[in-house]
Amino acid sequence: MARVRTGVRAMGAVLAVVLGASLAGCSSTGGKRAEERAAAQAAGGRAAVNTPRWTFAMVTHSGDGDTFWDIVQSGAEQAAAKDNITFLYSHHDEAQQQAQLVQTAIDRRVDGLIVTLAKPDAMKDVVAKAVKAGIPVVTVNSGSEQSKDFGALTHIGQDETIAGEAVGEELNKRGRKKALCVLHEQGNVGHEQRCDGARKTFDGELANLYVEGTNMPEVQSSVEAKLQADPSIDSVVTLGAPFAATAVKAKEQAGSEAEIDTFDLNAEVARSLKDGALGFAVDQQPYLQGYEAVDLLWLHRYNADVLGGGRPVLTGPQIITEKDAAALQEYTKRGTR
Repeated sequence: MARVRTGVRAMGAVLAVVLGASLAGCSSTGGKRAEERAAAQAAGGRAAVNTPRWTFAMVTHSGDGDTFWDIVQSGAEQAAAKDNITFLYSHHDEAQQQAQLVQTAIDRRVDGLIVTLAKPDAMKDVVAKAVKAGIPVVTVNSGSEQSKDFGALTHIGQDETIAGEAVGEELNKRGRKKALCVLHEQGNVGHEQRCDGARKTFDGELANLYVEGTNMPEVQSSVEAKLQADPSIDSVVTLGAPFAATAVKAKEQAGSEAEIDTFDLNAEVARSLKDGALGFAVDQQPYLQGYEAVDLLWLHRYNADVLGGGRPVLTGPQIITEKDAAALQEYTKRGTR
């Protein structure tokens, strides 16, 4: 089910060279030969390591067409290419269906499992089954508070409450007084934490707006109606990059002066930051979430390594503004930011 992406082999080659150099010790000749061997292996489509061909599955709560999860998947695939891993990716935005996909991975007896816990209650039992079956589990993106209790090795992602608090502080710096937090997936605990965190540190007033994220016209009309009804709203915060552009359209249709800000980054968000259509974005580095999840499972299988010391491995938040956008555009174009 994994998609082969351009750049996988190239990235593997770079990483293989680095790995070869680090293993070569103090001998300059040995280092050069190790680099040449690693580069040749990558060029031939081979991994940079000679560990067994393990199979890892990633099951996320993504809906169709979400560019954020394309970036997560890209990172996971590139790590898998380096680590000699057969990588299986599946997703469903309905919690029960996501749980069933995890059960399918368990039935296939995968060697490692990566899951998201956007709706942890629906995932608790099936994650417990994986752990009982001896399958090491890493959680990513959402569910950091439940990850350890569910038996996962570690969690990789941003702390959603901390990220929300960073948004509230940034709104204060910008002199904002009244904000709208647009939640596009009801029941997602991470989304609630983001808005609650922002409300905690924001000196002004922040209200939640629940929309149906799978219906962009409805999202636009809901945001537009709110802005028309309350001209005092001076900031709209969306919780995903694809919704930022929709909020910009809603603002224009409503004739509003509100600033549009967003969680997450993609190529369109980087362009919009650069041209001033967006105020700021909160980057949680999704590529890193996918890459590190696969790499940590490989390290655990190979060397019984675990990172985090029982705490989440944080990949964000990082506040991105207009001054950062130009430098990041190169990376968003290749699908790694």
